[in-house]
Amino acid sequence: MPEIKKSEDDIPEPSAIAPTVEKPIAQEVPIAPLGGEEKKVSAFSLASIRAKKEQQESSKGNLQEAIHLPTEAFTETDMLLHWTKYAEKLGEKGSRIMQSILLMNDPTLDGTKITIELPNQGSKLDFESEKNALLGYLKGHLHNHDITIEVIVNESVENKFAFTAQDKFNRLNELNPSLDLLRKTFDLDI
Repeated sequence: MPEIKKSEDDIPEPSAIAPTVEKPIAQEVPIAPLGGEEKKVSAFSLASIRAKKEQQESSKGNLQEAIHLPTEAFTETDMLLHWTKYAEKLGEKGSRIMQSILLMNDPTLDGTKITIELPNQGSKLDFESEKNALLGYLKGHLHNHDITIEVIVNESVENKFAFTAQDKFNRLNELNPSLDLLRKTFDLDI
């Protein structure tokens, strides 16, 4: 048999050889079974997903029972007292706007629902930012965790401005009726 000579041209270069592709190595995820022995499951398998779901469901069952929070009865005067104290604390901390919003109108109490009436949406937005802290304060100090706060915006309040001297006198007379007695006693003009 004749010998076949291989020339250097016949040998493929290393760059011409196809690169080898390495398969990713699956990570082993230890899953703690209920029996105590540890079983390893691939992180890329359906068994690991199932095992994770089972573990989450079993941890949900370990939650403690709901804590029963106090729901003591309280009066409107108690609520107003703590409402005012909270507003004063805000004023001492430098939040005078919130203090004035809280003290603008006295809130009313209906069972455990506190209703406050505010004059505009801007006041409501400011109040809403402080509502959770106020609610926590009231729940803690009144020992009732069923308390809720409802905000009512009443923009229909119209301010009457007194332009003439008679209008000014009538407005002041509404506030203090003895002013008319003073005017009559000294025979004053308006």
